[in-house]
Amino acid sequence: MKLSDYIVDYLRHRQGVEVVFGYIGGMITHLVDSLYCNPDIRYVQSYHEQSSAFAAEGYARENGRLGVAISTSGPGATNMITGVADAYFDSVPVLYITGQVNTYEYKYLKTVRQQGFQETDVVSILKPITKYAVMVDRAEDIRYELEKACHIAMSDRKGPVLIDLPMDIQRAEIDPEKLRSFVPEDDKSEVVNINNIAELFSKAKRPMLLLGGGAHGARRETLEFLKRYPIPVVTSLMGRGATDETYPFYLGMIGSYGHRCANMGIANSDLLLAVGSRLDTRQTGAKIENFFRPDAKIVHVDIDRNELECNRLKERISINCDAGKFLKEFASSSIELQDMSGWQEYICKLKERYNQDCEIERFVENKSPYRMMQALNDISREGDVFCADIGQNQMWAAQTLKLKQGQRFVTSGGLAPMGFAIPTSVGMAFANPKCRVFAVCGDGGFHMSLQSLLLISQYDLPVNVIVMNNYALGMITQFQTLYFDGRMAGAVSECGYIVPELRNIAKAYGLKYVRITESDLCSATEIFSETGLLVDYRIDGLTTVSPKLEFDKPIYMTSPLLPDSELRDNMLIDIADVRYS
Repeated sequence: MKLSDYIVDYLRHRQGVEVVFGYIGGMITHLVDSLYCNPDIRYVQSYHEQSSAFAAEGYARENGRLGVAISTSGPGATNMITGVADAYFDSVPVLYITGQVNTYEYKYLKTVRQQGFQETDVVSILKPITKYAVMVDRAEDIRYELEKACHIAMSDRKGPVLIDLPMDIQRAEIDPEKLRSFVPEDDKSEVVNINNIAELFSKAKRPMLLLGGGAHGARRETLEFLKRYPIPVVTSLMGRGATDETYPFYLGMIGSYGHRCANMGIANSDLLLAVGSRLDTRQTGAKIENFFRPDAKIVHVDIDRNELECNRLKERISINCDAGKFLKEFASSSIELQDMSGWQEYICKLKERYNQDCEIERFVENKSPYRMMQALNDISREGDVFCADIGQNQMWAAQTLKLKQGQRFVTSGGLAPMGFAIPTSVGMAFANPKCRVFAVCGDGGFHMSLQSLLLISQYDLPVNVIVMNNYALGMITQFQTLYFDGRMAGAVSECGYIVPELRNIAKAYGLKYVRITESDLCSATEIFSETGLLVDYRIDGLTTVSPKLEFDKPIYMTSPLLPDSELRDNMLIDIADVRYS
């Protein structure tokens, strides 16, 4: 059996992979040919290696299985780096396979820069941003390395893996029955023991649950937990959608661009159960001493022991455990909580007074971008997926979209590369053709991901691309206004940044083009009655994101600042000693 045929057969029948994304090149032709000749698996030529890397990530995010992307050696492999890094920081299981020059051309330990044409030591380059990276230069090792890589990608804290495959190894003949297999070690995960925190919960008057990106695989366990213990819930940016957001005590997203009510709520809690969240600076704010009072407690649950040991928040009770396993054990316990009615009532009042719709009406001058997000709330239906790019568009979407039953919100958290949304939406649509995907991006991120547009029309994918077109790199202009006296170098047309004509791009890529402004949103239901759209949403004037946590402020003091008396009146904790500046 040809080795490349064996790989394809393994991916399809052992890993359940139905679609592989990639860009063909000389050193990966054997694997692509094997994909082409296998009727049970689909190869999607993605027009750019970065796009294929993101698409594989979207595929894995949507169906929970392994994503796969392939490329040729040299520039093909290096073009995938951004996508690999994104999967690593956001813990997405993707197998990346790169072609490599023949083993007899590879330099190995020779001190030359390069021996074979397009030879590149991609394993060394990608090791820091993968869970496992290996070059398979012996055909008899392919089963072992494939099984090992896929196991590592899907186990513990998930993430990307790399197999670098020389061309002569791809075309080698093997006997699958004689290949050695990989045997994983026994599960050594920590036994869940909630006894040491049971007393804390039984005494807490204002407990709160924070769900991070690591809680997405524990949605069922979260729902069971909240039935047993109906405490308020907030999420991180990456945790959005990890639970049913129609839950009455769901406050929203915390952090630098979090909801005002969520940031105020978490500051008033006396016990925070953080599950699957890194509790990084974008969540806590830079003034971590003001994130949680000294008399309050944090229970930090994470599958990655390193995240627990290296966190900047020192006063925590750390539990190294899978989110689902922990929540399931907790839900089956018999802890008696204090009377939650007063705390729940307070949470509901915060949500009523300081939700995002109230924020928009009270504090946002240019409401146009937020109106689009509100229109999407009105017209979206069960099962829709929102995939946000990076920049102001990401925060407009994250702050304003209200997830209905079965809806999902997907974005990039750790790496945050512009150009993420469209190719990731493509991968999600291939994974679930029944869902309708809204790719929300700015004019900058849109321009970085044009190649993926062709896949939408080519495969008639249920994807709508919404370009929040304010003719500027909006997040940068907001910084430049705050910190650089309004000098907008490289961010607006007068200073070197130009937006292309989107109508012509839509035509070139076979998409239906719609140009609209805020006044057209009354017809949003009609506009979005079909898919395969490129919606050019024109926004005039400078745009901002609100609320926003300034660098030197505690988490409950998001800007624009509330009047001192109003803030004090709506906080349960004593903040008299906080300096307002």
